[in-house]
Amino acid sequence: MQTEFEEITKDITSHPLFIKTKSLIHHGNGNTVYEHSLSSAKKAYQIAKKLKLPNKTIISATRATLLHDFFGYDWRDEWFKNYVKQFSGWKRFKNMHIFVHGDIAAKRAKKYFNLSERELKAIRSHMFPLCFSIPTSTEAWIVTIADKIIASCEMTQTAIAFIKNIKNSNTTCTLENKEINNL
Repeated sequence: MQTEFEEITKDITSHPLFIKTKSLIHHGNGNTVYEHSLSSAKKAYQIAKKLKLPNKTIISATRATLLHDFFGYDWRDEWFKNYVKQFSGWKRFKNMHIFVHGDIAAKRAKKYFNLSERELKAIRSHMFPLCFSIPTSTEAWIVTIADKIIASCEMTQTAIAFIKNIKNSNTTCTLENKEINNL
């Protein structure tokens, strides 16, 4: 028997293009876009339920969160670096992945899933305050908050793994006392 969450998300989680996000590394330490999106959507669902929001809002927030990073590419690949290189100055900055992936994910989600304009706006604005779009609905704020909670956990895990890796390596660094005093 499916849970309510699974019922809300099954058309997305079973879609071949969404399943492909399992191959896209996201916040490091082996974390994928698929795992991040699923964890974020579960968190959004929990938040919306805890706030006792109407069922329609719970469904919208959950589905928008699941698709908030449905951009479909590895932003570390050469082709994306080449894409950004076509711009210069401020335009290059504005076209970096961090700023454009919400819009790309919304366009892609609209193409493959039946989403409301409210859900699409929530996807577009999920990178607030870093993006140029401010969340304007309950769903958008839930997507943004759920994403930040999960991304923070993932980045923390990545940082801890990095520190443990450094700590466990056999390299040592010693400085003379006078070098330390000059830092």
